[in-house]
Amino acid sequence: MVREAIKTYTPEDAERLNAELGQKSAEEIVRWAGETFGPAIKFANSFGAEDVALQDIIAKNAPQIRVFTLDTGRLNDETYEVMENVRFKYSDIPIEVMFPDRQKVESLVREKGFYSFRESVDNRRECCGIRKVEPLKRALADASAWMTGLRKEQSVTRTDTPAIEWDEGNSMIKVNPLIEWSNDDIWAYIKANKVPYNRLHDQGYPSIGCAPCTRAIKPGEDIRAGRWWWENPEYKECGLHH
Repeated sequence: MVREAIKTYTPEDAERLNAELGQKSAEEIVRWAGETFGPAIKFANSFGAEDVALQDIIAKNAPQIRVFTLDTGRLNDETYEVMENVRFKYSDIPIEVMFPDRQKVESLVREKGFYSFRESVDNRRECCGIRKVEPLKRALADASAWMTGLRKEQSVTRTDTPAIEWDEGNSMIKVNPLIEWSNDDIWAYIKANKVPYNRLHDQGYPSIGCAPCTRAIKPGEDIRAGRWWWENPEYKECGLHH
């Protein structure tokens, strides 16, 4: 396995690396990650604005970084469209698609119906656990580190997130090159580099997840207000980024 071929990192290493690299540019962090981990680091691409921008940065700076996505089975058509556009534009970088366990999804739907996630935070986390968290763990089984498009200003749950952190749940380094970028930074990059993006962004969707759990936001609302809008902001994480 790739993961066994390189140095094992610790939480203390993550703190040290963040102190050394946390103020570097996204491009510098991506190049460092590619040089340090090679194909043992994987980028989780959800095909939102941040992630398509980061895909472009990876393609130009560290194409050895492997890319995967989580197909929950409940995505919008527009998300599949941008997946295809990205796949064709960066054809030299394969995208590994991870699906949830069929039996677990069938059991959940048979026992609790199609919208159990709206009944309680616990039910929603159960659904996310089956459709996202478990496939993520399978995707990272042959990795030593992973990369995300997280940004501090996305939500109250992410304001203290560093550029390089220790992921306790997966026992590995987690790299967030865009953590200091603003929403304006993201869109300036997308436009300047002609990066394909989800057309739902043009319809009032700044943050896009599963179709039943995402809506357009109203003027003045927080950019994550359209995600799990029936929950309080401090609960709005699916379990991928505790």
